[in-house]
Amino acid sequence: MTRRTFIKRLFGSVLGLIGLSGGTYYYAKHIEPSLLTMKEETIELSNIPDAFDQVKILQFSDTHIGFHYDIPQFDALINELNSKQPDLILFTGDLFDAPNQVPFEILEQAAAVLSRLDAPLGKYWIYGNHDHGGYGTEIIATYMQKGGFQLLKNEHVTLKKEQSTITLAGLDDAMLGKPNVNKALQGANPDLFTLLMCHEPDYIHQVNNAPVDIQLSGHSHGGQVQIPFFGYLVTPPLAKQYVEGWYSIGTHPIRLYVSRGIGTTRLPYRFMCKPEYTIHTLQSTTNN
Repeated sequence: MTRRTFIKRLFGSVLGLIGLSGGTYYYAKHIEPSLLTMKEETIELSNIPDAFDQVKILQFSDTHIGFHYDIPQFDALINELNSKQPDLILFTGDLFDAPNQVPFEILEQAAAVLSRLDAPLGKYWIYGNHDHGGYGTEIIATYMQKGGFQLLKNEHVTLKKEQSTITLAGLDDAMLGKPNVNKALQGANPDLFTLLMCHEPDYIHQVNNAPVDIQLSGHSHGGQVQIPFFGYLVTPPLAKQYVEGWYSIGTHPIRLYVSRGIGTTRLPYRFMCKPEYTIHTLQSTTNN
């Protein structure tokens, strides 16, 4: 039995055990994956400069275009994201489900759609495991660049607003790449507010001693299927400990946010786990 067949049978068995109808199966496959939600979060820390107070950071992740998610859906998503008028846009990995199988015209259409996104502080992205998978590394890099996104692969940039600065860093994918947090932060000012993008949330334990305030991740899809009294049905490697929402890790501490993401993978279901994108609003404590 393949892993896909096992998960599908397990999903069906759990639904049967808790007495859910065929209508619920239809809902999980055809309705909930389209119920996009916006989450609004506040990041309040003492080292956020006054100039960055109320800056809106838009995070979206795991679109998995090509697996039950098409360009018209992606186009509608980008229209909605643009309507929020973010100051900074971050994509935390997995644009296509299988990049090496995507026709040229779909790649071009995706880049054209991405190019419509606009944010005064920039548009940045990191690799996810599907971006590297299937020899997709260079393909995705090319078309994300065409879409106006800057790759952060074990590197950082300094974002400036008025006379103040913060640090934005990104890691290579932890499953199929070679993440290196020390390289990513080399030369960065450790006293600045530092935001790190890393696709896999469980990798945070390798980041714990670095001068990072917030890690933004995706990858988990929130489990895609959550069963009452049972929990997450399946989560991928490196998303076993941290699956969705906020966590605080270590004595520093680093705060971790895990997005449920937009699309699906392996199986086209979502149940009690609606797709999401997130607006993180920075708040300077000196303005309270």
